[in-house]
Amino acid sequence: MRHRHGYRRLTRTSSHRAALLKNLSIALTKEGKIETTLPKAKELRKYYEKLITKASAGDFNSHRAIFAMLQDKACTNKIVEEIAPKYAERTGGYTRIIKTRMRRGDAAPMAIIELV
Repeated sequence: MRHRHGYRRLTRTSSHRAALLKNLSIALTKEGKIETTLPKAKELRKYYEKLITKASAGDFNSHRAIFAMLQDKACTNKIVEEIAPKYAERTGGYTRIIKTRMRRGDAAPMAIIELV
């Protein structure tokens, strides 16, 4: 049973789940808006908002922490230097999830996740 368990497994191993969230974060950073399934979007929101909160300090240690999570220099610089300063006065809620449709092949609920 998964009573009060902290996260969604997304039917993947832990390493596959970590890689999925990392790649979705990179795509969201580059594009500003992506469409994915609703459970993935909800998990990505938790992951990505922690990234922005860490990046809000704007110092060298935040660069290192973000790079350790993303492994992408361009996205790390974009988060720390462009995205995080925009949300300096906010205490959270950096992303928005909009439910869109049911996917045709397997009827999975789809959603758009975007930066506010």
